[in-house]
Amino acid sequence: MPHIREAAGGTVTEALSPRSRSRGTLWARLGLRTRVTVMFGMGALLLSASMGGLSYFTTRHFLVSERGTASTHQAYVNASLIRKELRAGSTQLVPLLVQADSGTAGSDSVLEVAGQWYARSFSVSRSDLPRSFRRLVLSGSAATQTFQLYGAPEFAVGIPIPSVHAVYFEVFAISDLGGTLRVLALALFAAGLVTTILGAAIGRSASGRSLRPLTGVSRAAVAIAGGRLDTRLQAASDDPDLVGLTTSFNQMVDQLQERIEREARFTSDVSHELRSPLTTLSASLGVLEGYRTELPPQAIRALNLLTAELRRFERMVSDLLEISRSDAGSADVSLEEVTAGELIQRSVAANVRGLYGDPIPPEIRVDPDIYTARLRVDKRRFERIMANLLENAAIYAGGATSVEAHYGPQRHDGRSTIRVSVIDHGAGLDRSERTKVFERFYRGHSSGKRGAGTGTGLGLALVAEHTRLNDGRVWAEEAEGGGACFVVELPIVNGTIT
Repeated sequence: MPHIREAAGGTVTEALSPRSRSRGTLWARLGLRTRVTVMFGMGALLLSASMGGLSYFTTRHFLVSERGTASTHQAYVNASLIRKELRAGSTQLVPLLVQADSGTAGSDSVLEVAGQWYARSFSVSRSDLPRSFRRLVLSGSAATQTFQLYGAPEFAVGIPIPSVHAVYFEVFAISDLGGTLRVLALALFAAGLVTTILGAAIGRSASGRSLRPLTGVSRAAVAIAGGRLDTRLQAASDDPDLVGLTTSFNQMVDQLQERIEREARFTSDVSHELRSPLTTLSASLGVLEGYRTELPPQAIRALNLLTAELRRFERMVSDLLEISRSDAGSADVSLEEVTAGELIQRSVAANVRGLYGDPIPPEIRVDPDIYTARLRVDKRRFERIMANLLENAAIYAGGATSVEAHYGPQRHDGRSTIRVSVIDHGAGLDRSERTKVFERFYRGHSSGKRGAGTGTGLGLALVAEHTRLNDGRVWAEEAEGGGACFVVELPIVNGTIT
């Protein structure tokens, strides 16, 4: 979706890249609680990484600085000893270097006197010293340098001794310092990992506690969507931040319930008020029917049109009354046990007579395994279900081609079911319409085609309501070979097939 921002002189639309859209969709798909947990974890990771890095580099600088200062000081002490011995005329220079290194572990001395080089051991010699460092010290400048010798870090100190025409070098091993730093880095990494996990855990707990009140709101919304309009949220007296949410939600539901009840009363009142004039019109129409043979052809056509529209009007008022009684909770349901096969055949046969003349009526195919299955249903409502489905097929698809019955899967309560399908080979239904067709007064995109104007838009809504009152469900799907298939699923008595 483009991002829109206001600019001087108009509106500028900035198209988001596909990558940005995919990132936003993925982030939103994670869920609020997961996003809060991730944010807490990332915050803890960033904080621990920052503090760990700062601690590591500060400690590293301190340790290296302290080791360098101590090593330089020791080198100057040893250089003073060398100078004293050379002034005294000592010629045993190698033992002198050994004596200088004896007080310092891990150090090696190299001495240059009048162009001659002496080393305490073979571990470090003149050639092992960096050339640039060696030249700098030989030129008369004291210096220090860290370098690698045989893959290990070394710290070298060079001190000129001009009074005896000598230059003293001392090399200190600092590999132990690297080991200390590695242990420190590992400890900081472990601490950062633990901090990140704790941060994510705290975020998970905090998000759960914060979203707990919304769980009640979600359950209440689901209950209200299911028709339980008396559902309300309990006042959160212990949390002042939620008082506004609770109050607003309950007020919204109050207004919704009031509006639905008002509309239901209006529909019921209008339907009842229309029955009296409809009765008068029907009686008057009956009188006119008695004089049909005396009417001219044009008047007969008008009488036929009036009769058809009046019957359609009566059907619509009857449907509205049925729906209003269901909304008011006063629908009368008379359940009785019947045989599935006989009920289906009788219901189809009773309704195809008026819908199908010369065209071939739908074929009835009942699975023999469920022919004697027992159903506990309201026979009047089941017959109305079949009548509306067959009429819907006749109006929108030229008639149903077949009515099939077979057993379906077990329900969540463990009861076996049968499925009765009314199939046509018309234009079918778009996937987006397969749920909407059961809404009141919805007549689909094809409502202006093939005589669809004769429908009221209430037939399938009544099918859904009658099926619900019979403890079943109904849905629409695509038929094999094209067309629409309306499936009614009902539970079998005791969940068994006889």
